[in-house]
Amino acid sequence: MAEQKVKLLGFWVSPFMYRVIWALKLKGIDYEYIEEDIFNKSPLLLQLNPIHKKVPVLIHGDRVICESYVIVQYIDETWPHCPLLPQDPYERAMARFWADFAETKLLMTASIALCGRGEVQERAVKQAMEAVEKIEGVVKGKKLFGGESIGYLDICLGWMSYWLPVWEEVGGMQIIDPIKFPATSSWMNTFLHHPVIGDNLPARDAMIEYFQKRSKDISESDWFEGVIRLHLQP
Repeated sequence: MAEQKVKLLGFWVSPFMYRVIWALKLKGIDYEYIEEDIFNKSPLLLQLNPIHKKVPVLIHGDRVICESYVIVQYIDETWPHCPLLPQDPYERAMARFWADFAETKLLMTASIALCGRGEVQERAVKQAMEAVEKIEGVVKGKKLFGGESIGYLDICLGWMSYWLPVWEEVGGMQIIDPIKFPATSSWMNTFLHHPVIGDNLPARDAMIEYFQKRSKDISESDWFEGVIRLHLQP
């Protein structure tokens, strides 16, 4: 089964898609990449992921796997060499816990800070920094979350090292203060300088341009207020 053809549907600037690319590259798995236009979704994407209609989508033979965390875990279990998840059940559970924490408490608040203005952005930045403070405690004293080599939690939080500084620049804000969060800043630098990661990132200038337009569109949308109420504490 592991030898069957692998295809990946993604969007060039999606941090979720890059989690899958990093996992595939770290394990040396060949794959075919199919670029999707998420603003004009193809019949193939709608057929393969009719529930969420989102990328990334991994096709492995006749199997279809959706959602980046699920895909990375599937890759790790299907190709067990160079394991990404810890072997110890407790450490494995903790890696999954902190991956979910970063997704719900940091990624959402940081994206609101990117698109928000004034008091909304101030609240979002404050809450994002509170989440980073928790992550700082986890990575303190470590080279990487996975120890000496990149692991599951590094891949899941990898967006912080490249996407978050872009969001900070576009939003005119600072969430990762290297003075307050030295361990996190050091991890970000170590992660980015890994050859597999550094060779598999979108162009920064193109990201700046994309997120400038995208954040403006989101801030002016009717549904953004609902996102703020749902994910931002008063």
